[in-house]
This record gives sequence, C-alpha cells and structure tokens, in this order.
Amino acid sequence: MNKKEFTLLNYINDKSNGLDIKDSEVFLSEVIEDKDIYSSLSNDGFIKDDKLTTKAYEELEKYKVDNAIILAAGAATRFIPLSLEMPKGLYEVRGEALIERQIKQLQEAGIKDITIVLGYKGEMYFYLKEKYDIKFLFNKEFNIKNNIQSIYVAKDKLKNTYICNCDSYYTNNPFHTYEYESFSAGYYSSNKRKEMFVEVDEDKRIKKMRFSQNEGDMLLGHSFWKEEFSNSFIEIVEKDKEVGKYDRDFWEWLVEDNLEVLPPLHFKEYKEGIIFEFDYFDELRDFDEKYIGDTHSKIMNNITSVFKCKEDEITNFRNIDEGLTNISIIFTINDTDYIYRHPGDGTESIINRRNERTSLEKAKELNIDPTYIYMDIDEGWKISKYISSFREPEYENFEDSKRVIKVLQDLHSSSVVVDYGLKPYEDACDIEEILKQKDKNSFKKFEGLKEDIKSLYESVKGDSVNMCFCHGDTYKHNWMLLDEEVILIDWEYSGYSDPGIDVGYYIIDAMYELDEAKEFIREYLGDNYSKELEYHYLVYSALIAYYWFVWAMYRESCGAIMGESLFNWYEMAKRYAIYAKEYEME
Repeated sequence: MNKKEFTLLNYINDKSNGLDIKDSEVFLSEVIEDKDIYSSLSNDGFIKDDKLTTKAYEELEKYKVDNAIILAAGAATRFIPLSLEMPKGLYEVRGEALIERQIKQLQEAGIKDITIVLGYKGEMYFYLKEKYDIKFLFNKEFNIKNNIQSIYVAKDKLKNTYICNCDSYYTNNPFHTYEYESFSAGYYSSNKRKEMFVEVDEDKRIKKMRFSQNEGDMLLGHSFWKEEFSNSFIEIVEKDKEVGKYDRDFWEWLVEDNLEVLPPLHFKEYKEGIIFEFDYFDELRDFDEKYIGDTHSKIMNNITSVFKCKEDEITNFRNIDEGLTNISIIFTINDTDYIYRHPGDGTESIINRRNERTSLEKAKELNIDPTYIYMDIDEGWKISKYISSFREPEYENFEDSKRVIKVLQDLHSSSVVVDYGLKPYEDACDIEEILKQKDKNSFKKFEGLKEDIKSLYESVKGDSVNMCFCHGDTYKHNWMLLDEEVILIDWEYSGYSDPGIDVGYYIIDAMYELDEAKEFIREYLGDNYSKELEYHYLVYSALIAYYWFVWAMYRESCGAIMGESLFNWYEMAKRYAIYAKEYEME
C-alpha cells in the first residue's frame, strides 16, 4: 500500500471515529482531491458504501500506533515567571491545561497507552494518573540534561510511538490510530523563528536540518517514530552515554548529526495555525487574551502590588543564570528594568528573611546597595532595580580588588549594629545536623577536615578583631563596578559578624594562592596591619570556605546542582587550613 492509499483509508477511519481533520494536514488535503485514489481503493475491495472493509482494517493494522510518550520533565526557564510556580504543561490555554488537552486528543485517536516523563515539579502532575489512567516515568537528571535523557528513560516503551511535548497546543486533533512512516511535524513558516528547519526530498524525507532561518519548513509539535527508528535512536544515545555530547541538547540535534545512519524521518506538514508552542510568556499572552489581564500568578500579583500597576504593563521577562541560592528574573515596566528574586527550594531552613530585609534597608541607607526596592519577609521574594551596564571585578586585577576593599572598609567601619549574623563554624555545624537527618553518614568522611577547622576557630577566639556589620557573600557575582560607583548586592548572609568572613570569602572564591591572599589582607588592614591580624584573616578564609562547602552539600541534598563550586570550597577549606597552620608555626 502506498502513502496516498494509506492516507485516504486513515482519513476515512478517523471520520468514522468522529475526527475530521482534512483542513489540518497538507498532504491529506491533496489526497482527498485525487478522485482516482478513492476509485482504486474501492475497486481493490478496501472501501464499500463509503466505509472501510475488513480487508482495509487488516491492512491498516500493520501501521497501528502502539503508544505515546509525553515529555514533561523540563523546568521551562524561558516561560518565567509562570514556570516558577507550576510546570508548563499544566498551564491553562483557552480553558484547558496544555497536557490535558493533548492527553484527550491522543485518547480520542485511540491511543490509550500514554506515559508522561516527569522531572521538574513532577508531583503536580500526579493527579493525571487517576483522571486519565496514564503512566509515569521519572527523569532524575532533568536539571542537568535535556530531553534526550527523558526519551532514554522511556527507552523500554519506545515502539511505534508518538513523541510529544507537554507544551504543544493543537487547534485540531493531529493524532491517528495508524501512522504510515516516521515523521516530525511542522509547517511552512514565512517568519524567522528560533526553531529547527529542514530541507526535504520529493518524498518529504528530511535530508538536512538547521537551527533558525528566515523562512522554510519548520519543525514544531509532535513526532512519530516507527520501531526501527526508535531502536536506532536509542542505540546512538547509548553510545554517547560516556561522552555526553548530547546531554544538554534537544533530541533533534542528535537526529541532525545522524540523518545518514538513522532510518528515514519525514517532514509531516500541517497548515499554519494548527500547531502552537509557547516558549515565552509573551507568546502565550498573544494567543490567549486571558493572560493579559490576570494570569492567576502569585509572582505577577506580587509585582503589581509593589508597583501599583496592571499585569499587562509587566513585560519582557528574562531569566538570569547566575545565582547559587535563588532564581532571579528581569522584567520591564514603563521601559525600566527590574529584578524579581524567587527564593530557591530549601533556603527557608538556612536564611532568615526578616534579617535579610533589615540588612537590605541598612545597606541602602549606607548607599552600598541603592538597588533595593522591596522584600517580603514571609515568602522571601525581593524586587530590586536592574543595573544593565556594569562589570564584575576581575580577581586577578588588583586595582579591582582595591575598589572592593574600600567598600568593605566602609561597611565594616559603619555604626550599624544588628542582633544576628553569620557564624561560619557554628552555622556549618547546624547545617551538618540537618544533613545528618537526611543521611546519618553524609558527613562521616569529612570529620578530619572539621576537626582542623574547629582547632583553627578556637585559636582566634577572643583575639583583637571586633564584630561589625558584614555582607557574608562577597564573591564577584555580587559586586557591580560602575565608572564612579561600586555596588554590593544580595544580603541574605549578612549581619553582625567577624569581618574575616567578607575578606576571606573574596579570597576563597578567587582561589588565591597564599601570597595573593596576603596582599589582599594587607591592603584591607592598611596601617592596622600585624601578623596576628593577618593570621586571623587567613583562619577566617579557611572557616568561610568550610561553611560554603557544608552549605553546598545541603543545597545538593535539596536537589540543587553545585558541581565545581562544591569541590572548590572543599579544596580551599583544606588549603587554607594548611596555610593557617603553617603561618601560626612561623
């Protein structure tokens, strides 16, 4: 049976099941207009009285779709702010949750075996199991790998399978009980889009793929993989497992690199206006006017409450990658940019937001952080002015260090006194206890380092260094160097503390060698320099590195990926413990 004959039989079957999509698929529209195909199928005993015969159904059964996989693991960072509160697939578009509409369309087409691959906020999808009798798989690496990993998690389910995205919206049902060949859906776009475009041969087989074009055949929406394509795809993924070339890629990139070795993949063209995907919040607003006036988003409500504006005045959301503790997004109101800080999971156990707000207010009074606008102490969200034109200090540039040191000197000599503050060793011990509640053996291998740090801490207790108002998190990403001004932002770990935590953390994050650390400390101390004070600040460099190492272990226990930072803090805690011990013996 050729493709045209199959397409007409499939269409008649769909109509008998209440699905009429002749105005959706380009190839189907061409087939329906070809009267000779209908006559030929009737003459061959496949159609009788405008209905399919037993012979037709026996032939179609060879092309039956086995199941569908819906990919719903990603965090959809481009869909902020809504995705911070709810996974993208659960947002309602024109009255229906995106993923629910897709599940219903699959089931209407006779696809009953549906599996959803979950990751980010996966628990919010759990209700679908009872409601639609679907299955779940879990991508535990959703925050460090892309959707190829989600497909790999579902490898045992891949047969003749639909591969669907949870955020696709179809105005007409695009699914069928039967499919003729492996394909990826899309339509001809006359506008430049940041999507994958394809070149095809006369049979619509994809021959080339490239990302972002001014116009052309653009991939968007679902795909269908015949079992041989599924098997070949997984075989390539397994070969890549050790290398990890495609860990951060969408599955289309793997296909693009392997078109010559994979079984044929075709382009299934739909008419424009049938398939939609909403990569950005503003795109959803354009499609569904409900989101112009009221998104029902708590974040949007928070912003409107501070600025006394309407939701549709808040535009141009962008994500900021930096930030180990929280998630931050930029937004625009009346051509002015601001930052909304969304607290990270687990931070409520280690950060006192009431204290943070007090510090922000004090820092603004000191003009060390003039960006602060508002903070909510109950939920931890914060709004600040966005400074677009600045640079971070370069650790190897001592002139930058001098500018940083001047701010630290001003901060530490201020008259601000508060009743809270970071105590690196004690606070690290408290975090350790939280870790042990999750895993009693989680800290066993680090007991030796802990003893070294404790000994150093005891050696500087009661020396001549006085407590003062400190920032507590002085790594370079919290500094803004402008032409005539230096700004220090993010005061979550601030308070009345030992100034060694501010001096030491800059040294530690810069990963300075001992001579560089001494140069920084001596510039900070100026005329007050003494060997006793220099020793104190070397000890606190070890202490603050140890604190951030333990903190990073806790953050990873909450699901964050600390990666190289965790290792660096561990190494610097060990290194500066040795430096301080050797210095003490001189």
